[in-house]
Amino acid sequence: MTMPARSDDSALVAAARNGDTAAFEALVRAHSGPVYAHALRFFGDPQAAEDAAQEVFIKVYRSIATFDGTAAFSTWLYRVTRNVCLDMLRSGRRTPVPVDLVDVSLTAPDDPAAEAITTTTVEHAMRALPQEDRDALSAIGLFGMSYAEAAGVLGVPEGTIKSRVFRARKALVSALRTGGGDRR
Repeated sequence: MTMPARSDDSALVAAARNGDTAAFEALVRAHSGPVYAHALRFFGDPQAAEDAAQEVFIKVYRSIATFDGTAAFSTWLYRVTRNVCLDMLRSGRRTPVPVDLVDVSLTAPDDPAAEAITTTTVEHAMRALPQEDRDALSAIGLFGMSYAEAAGVLGVPEGTIKSRVFRARKALVSALRTGGGDRR
C-alpha cells in the first residue's frame, strides 16, 4: 500500500481544516486502505473493520483542527485508528474473532484464485501475532511510519519497535511456510 507524500497530506489537511470537503475526501481515499487493513487485522471481521474505519474518519473529521502537524498525518491517523479499535473492544461493541492458524495449501501460480488464497493466509497469519507485534508491524508497514515515529505513538523505545517488527516478520515467514507450504 502506497502512502501519499507527507507534503500532499499537509496541503490536504490545511484545506480540510478550512472546510474543503473535497480535500477531506481525498485524505479519506488516500488513507482508507491502511485504516481498514489495520482494523481488519485487529478484529478479523470485515464488518467490524468497516465500522471502525467509518468511526475513524468521523473522528478525524470532527477533530482535524486538533492535528498540530508536529507528526506526520499518517502517524496521527494511526493513533486515532488504534484508539478507535481499542475503544470498540473495551465498550464491547466488537470483539476480535478468535483465530487459529489454518493449514491452507497454496494453489498453482497460474490459478486465478491463488492471490485470494495467499491474501487470506497472510491475514490469518497476521491475526495470529501478539497484539503488540501486530501494532508495530502495522505502524511500519501499513502507515509508513519510521521506527522512531512508531515508538512515539506506541509509547515504547525504538529498539522495542524494531524487535517487535523483526519478531512479527519472522513469525509470518514461519507461519506462511508452515501453513502455506514452501513456495521456492
